[in-house]
Amino acid sequence: MQILLVDDEVELTDPLSRMLAKEGYQVDVAHDGAEGSQRAIAGAYDLLILDWMLPHQNGLEICKQLRARGDTTPVLFLTAKDTIDDRVAGLDAGADDYLIKPFELRELMARVRALLRRPPTLEPGITHTRLRVEDLELDLDNQVAYGQGRTIELSEKESQLLAYLMRHPNQLLTHSQIQQQLWGEGEQPSSNVLAAQIRLLRRKIETKRDLPLIHTVYGKGYRFGSAGDS
Repeated sequence: MQILLVDDEVELTDPLSRMLAKEGYQVDVAHDGAEGSQRAIAGAYDLLILDWMLPHQNGLEICKQLRARGDTTPVLFLTAKDTIDDRVAGLDAGADDYLIKPFELRELMARVRALLRRPPTLEPGITHTRLRVEDLELDLDNQVAYGQGRTIELSEKESQLLAYLMRHPNQLLTHSQIQQQLWGEGEQPSSNVLAAQIRLLRRKIETKRDLPLIHTVYGKGYRFGSAGDS
């Protein structure tokens, strides 16, 4: 599998590229955003590993540019930016995962393996691709939701998250249950990625609603439906 690594820190790219190559991946390395963007557009990569802060063009801009072109190649951000707002910005740009510097190389390798797997499958026995809870409808095949007279475009992860919530209305879903459904057992996302995904989804589906649909059960997880208790 082909991986593009874009980071201006040679002390990181050298050991990381060697480790990826040792695991059998073919790795191209770029040390600035302009070169990284050109390679990402021209190459047929299975995964992009992007530093956020880069010379000439940052990783966020590269990710947005690719998504605007319809490129769905998985993107893993590497960055020292560690606030929820930063994570939301990265995920909203189309990133699939987010790893805070400094990090252990073995953790990065685990995330690489997770992103290169096939997307999570639906739960056994579930074949419906359109879901409805109250006045919100989800077209899972086309990653679009309908509610409050609006058409709501969703990313793949947002669509998967909303589908899982809608299949369990008014039930408490723990952080662990949601993480395993979206990212696979044993390959949990970096800290607060789930919270950032929930925040993005809320912003899209609850903008014009009087009552929220996604309720936080503090310290436990989330409950979906207008009857949920915050």
